[in-house]
Amino acid sequence: MITYKYKATSKTTGKMVEDKVDAQSVQDASSIIKGLGLIPISIETLDNKSILGVHNFSKRIKTKEKVMFARQLSTLINAGLPLSQSLRNIEEQTKNKAFKLIIADIIASIEAGRSLSQSMGKYPRVFNTVTVNLVAAGEASGTMDASLERIANQLEKDSDITSKIRGAMIYPIVVILVMIAVLVFMLVKVVPQIKILYTSFPGVSLPIETRVLLDISNFIVKYWWIIIIVGVLLVIFLVRWIRTKSGSRFIDSLKLNMPPFKNIFRMIYMARFSRTAATLMGAGVPLLSVLDVTSESVANYQVSQSIKKAAEKVKGGKSLGDVLTNDPNFLPLVPSMIKIGEKSGSIESMLNKAADYYEKEVDIIISSISTIIEPIMIVLLGIVAMIIVAAILLPIYGLAGSGAISSGGI
Repeated sequence: MITYKYKATSKTTGKMVEDKVDAQSVQDASSIIKGLGLIPISIETLDNKSILGVHNFSKRIKTKEKVMFARQLSTLINAGLPLSQSLRNIEEQTKNKAFKLIIADIIASIEAGRSLSQSMGKYPRVFNTVTVNLVAAGEASGTMDASLERIANQLEKDSDITSKIRGAMIYPIVVILVMIAVLVFMLVKVVPQIKILYTSFPGVSLPIETRVLLDISNFIVKYWWIIIIVGVLLVIFLVRWIRTKSGSRFIDSLKLNMPPFKNIFRMIYMARFSRTAATLMGAGVPLLSVLDVTSESVANYQVSQSIKKAAEKVKGGKSLGDVLTNDPNFLPLVPSMIKIGEKSGSIESMLNKAADYYEKEVDIIISSISTIIEPIMIVLLGIVAMIIVAAILLPIYGLAGSGAISSGGI
């Protein structure tokens, strides 16, 4: 049994009641509260962790689980099942404990009189603004099943682009880590052994690259713990700095302006804006609301500011296509397609075509990057190895050529 604390109003007097109840689940607690002649407003565990604390575990909820949730709910609603019953069926099939708790809380919230969009809005880390607004549009238009299907498609598109980028970056990251590991091994294990040979020839002048390599080796061997501490502190500092406003804005600006990656990031943001805007418009969301939601969901500060400025100008009576035409953060195709859509009355269709185009371009670029990166990383690895080997072997050849090795009695 779990002890829940709740807030409810009396059906007869309308007074607010705050009390505790023991139950097996949130649904059982809600049933008990209703049996007392009360209308539940909020239900949470006594220590406030099982329901509200689930926000801290939202990262454990994968995109695939959210897609499955949206598709299942769309199918069940389309089949004519009541919303609460549909959610209960999904909750029973959900294996993720954190997600199970969230669905249970959504059910309790709906039974307390709130809408699905309001209930989902309590979990912004799980259900983003696009999802909540699409659900709200579906509730208003009576097309909840279609809105949920759009949500699933939108999540799959975003996840597909993200996974492709991560996949393209795995190979170079692995090669860089191997390169660092080989470099450290040679500096820690191989170079100190070569140093013994060099010290047996006092007065012999070594090349600058060899002396630098020996100094680096000595520093790593003696002060390896300092390197680890500094590295950990640097990583912690960078992670925390990136999470600040100034850090995140700097990274966002870097993505848009750093060659050769700026083109792919700009295309990703254009695809995300176009797809999200088209999805929201297809669900019947007003244009200003579409711009407000896309400014939050595009995930780049500079592009977001451009959308917000565009929204202000659209409020003043200007067309969206004209406003975005000269914006440096928007690629020319998007405002061009919007202008065509505004004239023909098919903005949703034009935005979908723009999104399709940029998504295909991103696929092509990612495939090209994957093909180009492999030989580049192999060449870099070879250059690093060649520099180290040259720094070690050239002095030995020099000593042998000068007769120092034979005269040293080796």
